[in-house]
Amino acid sequence: MLIYAMHGGEITIDPEKGCIVSVRAGGAEWLNGPAPLFTVQLRDAAGNRIRCRADEASSRVMADGTLIYRGFPADLTVRVMAEPVRMGLDWHISIENRTALTIEWVDFPTVVLKPLRKNGGEGEILFPYNEGALVDDLKLREQSAFRHMEPEYPSLGAYAMFPNMICSQFMCYMTPGKGLYMGAHDAGRAPKGVDFAPYAGGVAMTFRLFSGVEPGADDSPDFAVRGEFFDGGWEDGAEIYRSWFEAHLPNHVKKMTDNSLLPAWYSDSPLVITYPVRGHHDMDIMEPNAFFPYCRALPMIDEIAARTGWRILVVLMHWEGTAPWAPPYVWPPYGGECAFNDFLCQLHQKGHLLGVYCSGFGYTERSNLIPAYDNAERIKKHRLKRGMCAAPGGAVLHSRICTGQRTGYDICVKSEVGRQILGEAYMPLFQSGVDYAQILDQNHGGGPYFCYSNHHGHPPVPGKWMTDAMRELLDSWNQCAPNMLFGCESAAAEPFIGNLLFSDNRFELNWHIGRPVPLYAYLYHEYLRGFMGNQVSCPFDSADEGRTLDTLRMRMAYAFTAGDSMTLVMTPAGSLMANWGCRDFIHCPDFDKTMDFAANMRRLYDIAKPFLWHGRMIKPLPFRAPAAAFELFKRTDIPSVFSSAWEADGRHIQLFVNHTDEPVVCSFQNGPLVLPARDGVMIDLDR
Repeated sequence: MLIYAMHGGEITIDPEKGCIVSVRAGGAEWLNGPAPLFTVQLRDAAGNRIRCRADEASSRVMADGTLIYRGFPADLTVRVMAEPVRMGLDWHISIENRTALTIEWVDFPTVVLKPLRKNGGEGEILFPYNEGALVDDLKLREQSAFRHMEPEYPSLGAYAMFPNMICSQFMCYMTPGKGLYMGAHDAGRAPKGVDFAPYAGGVAMTFRLFSGVEPGADDSPDFAVRGEFFDGGWEDGAEIYRSWFEAHLPNHVKKMTDNSLLPAWYSDSPLVITYPVRGHHDMDIMEPNAFFPYCRALPMIDEIAARTGWRILVVLMHWEGTAPWAPPYVWPPYGGECAFNDFLCQLHQKGHLLGVYCSGFGYTERSNLIPAYDNAERIKKHRLKRGMCAAPGGAVLHSRICTGQRTGYDICVKSEVGRQILGEAYMPLFQSGVDYAQILDQNHGGGPYFCYSNHHGHPPVPGKWMTDAMRELLDSWNQCAPNMLFGCESAAAEPFIGNLLFSDNRFELNWHIGRPVPLYAYLYHEYLRGFMGNQVSCPFDSADEGRTLDTLRMRMAYAFTAGDSMTLVMTPAGSLMANWGCRDFIHCPDFDKTMDFAANMRRLYDIAKPFLWHGRMIKPLPFRAPAAAFELFKRTDIPSVFSSAWEADGRHIQLFVNHTDEPVVCSFQNGPLVLPARDGVMIDLDR
């Protein structure tokens, strides 16, 4: 047995069994049972896979503590080292490959901890998924569309992949007052699975490290996976990663106050208004609606601006002249450039802004919404499949992204043909004068798709080449359109936050698996902000036992206290949608109450601007407030009040926002704090 003492606990490895056999902290055993310390996956030239596990091999311990494993189904030698550091352990692994196979990935380290709180244990997971979630019910997650899934080709957006829906390279397992931090301290930001899953009655946490190596090559990641115990709550675990991140900033990442790429409007945190100009929802008949021609929306925009006091950023959907959500060709705009440019000019004259949704790295073969839009002959004539992502073994398969709207393929970011396609498609947009483009909708976090091709100039397995190629492409786009901000679906993952400075955050999806927490803002808000997004994929518009479930102001309050811009999704009739994609406009959020709330947030933003513009989120002081008077996804613990704490210019404040229609009395700092209905306050913590 090898026992490693850590600050606040210890971890024990059984080399012969090839697993961790004890994790002790706070005088208690946290381990639920053994699992292989590592699993290696290899591919042959045809794409067939072979897996090799630590518990299948023989082992020996070297004098320096290195564990050496041999005797796998493939001819490998795996070396593992757990190196004590000041507060924890740094886990290292290297794989010597004496075969013609390609090492695709290694799962390392794997530890199986006690069940989560709602599954018979005390634990919960801090998960950097869609800006941050606390997960205390593994069954809830596994029943959702965002369950644990092994990432594979063709790619899906729901994978727990970094850089993708996973924004940061760490997670934490926490019990009341104490936690275990596990973080990949990889300055190269190579692709990883960062995930947890049911395992033998407990919860298995592991990092899947994609190699990006050539056939027959060894794999020796040049970074450690840090394990460390900590005291406190999720912010204390996040602080460990934030300290590492700030010491290893990606290239081009600057604090907002030092970033010359940011336009003047960025500090205003504009109110985002989004709506389609064709149809009413994604799968509708795509005929022009009441917002086409574009300028027909101006009276609605004027009214919202006048009633709330916010500068408006319009972000159009279904505006493409080709077909909605049919990437990559988006230009010219639907109805022609003249009508589009007239709208842009009138918005600018009023001090407002224009943005558009685009759909990233998909390549549309046929539109399911506009049958006349068909690129099949173009693909064949120009042999465009040469630029598409390929499966292990080389076959180019159809994409699994947004198949309701289109059939097609995924473009490989490293392929020369793929890059030519993207440049041809998006260059007219870059030159259009538009203020913002969600250029990578469907590329969650800005992450590219898996490709196993042998013909694109990259290794035939995922790896760091993906992050490097994406960064190179985004750098070129920023240079082509220096006055346009870019964004993606979900918050920009860590390696791309210097390129994608305003994105459609998807915190609401975390209600499907647990409870959203503003982890992303805690880590990165000094460097960028996002907006609340179109809130797709959550049924917020339903009626519960005859009562309308109006949660829009709750979600606006969450976004505001996280430092993000709020969003309103409009129907073509000028009323509010509960969320993009809903088709039931009987149960719409209350327009007047929402205008009132947005106006109050404008006033609060003016007061708190130094903090919400460029401040650093800090751990808030505890407070107590009643739950809201509605259920959401069978949860009854939805807060009536959201709060966040900030540091800026040597000052410290805490915000409290009441999204409900009644005053709320909070208990804070040993006294009552009264919050008016649909309003908020800023408390100076230095007094």
